[in-house]
Amino acid sequence: MNTELIPARPVIVTGKRKRTRGWKGNGLLYAMLLPAIVLTFIFSYVPIAGLVMAFQDYQPWLGFTKSPWVGLQQFRTIFQFPDSVQVIWNTLIIAGLKIVAGLIAPFGFALLLNEVRSNIFKRSVQTLVYLPHFLSWVILGGILVDVLSPSGGLFNRFLSIFGVEPIFFLGNGNWFRFTVVLSDVWKEFGFSTIVYLAALAGINPSLYEAAEADGANRWQQTIFITIPSLVPMAIVLGTLSLGNVLNAGFDQIFNLYSPLVYGKGDIIDTYVYRMGIQNGQFSFGTAFGLFKSLVSTVLIVVSYRLAYRYGNYKIF
Repeated sequence: MNTELIPARPVIVTGKRKRTRGWKGNGLLYAMLLPAIVLTFIFSYVPIAGLVMAFQDYQPWLGFTKSPWVGLQQFRTIFQFPDSVQVIWNTLIIAGLKIVAGLIAPFGFALLLNEVRSNIFKRSVQTLVYLPHFLSWVILGGILVDVLSPSGGLFNRFLSIFGVEPIFFLGNGNWFRFTVVLSDVWKEFGFSTIVYLAALAGINPSLYEAAEADGANRWQQTIFITIPSLVPMAIVLGTLSLGNVLNAGFDQIFNLYSPLVYGKGDIIDTYVYRMGIQNGQFSFGTAFGLFKSLVSTVLIVVSYRLAYRYGNYKIF
């Protein structure tokens, strides 16, 4: 058989390359993105100009240009007020408890849900525990006020069966912190479980097969395979949550608290709202909010550094 090599045709490269789809080709997509950009600019970037109030004795009738400048006086006032220091401690305590409980609850729930063999039951439970995440604290706050009421509330009625005196969960400072943390966990732990379930799905099944061949039972497989596989994800979530240590949840606290629990339930966000908006101390409220933002920014940077170092996690 006579075979001959057929020379390939030379490829002629023109000097002008065809341009990929740009603004014209993706115009519809950019148009869909435009409203989000406009809203972000209006509500996130334009208000930055108002930070000058933190360095002024701002008076609304004088405006930004004529209000007297006081330098860092507003920031010094933050640490001179006993209420301000107490508010910072309240925020750290409530946010810290939320972070710890918010890590333990979904971790344990994911382990338990992983042992369920019925897919129908597993999916039903997942749906039920996810639902509270999509409800506003305005709705949940009203429900909790009714359920935890000391006079006729469903929970106190249940406690009365065992002879327990009614508890004012939302009117006692110590019980208020407990209620806030527990209700936040109840609302969010189902949604947070998604991350751990995704990590569980990525575990190599051969590890379980090898452990079962060696005689390991389900409990031993959980201890030596499942939990160590979830620990890196828990470390990442724990370090990233450090950036929210000054965010104790304005929506939740605002819809649940009252003057009875200001001493142990008032946080930075609610305090700034009350002092800055309701009491008209705009400069003090702005300075306190700026102080919180600066500290949160530092904590976010540190948390991402820790997550990259110990959990090999990075965004960019």
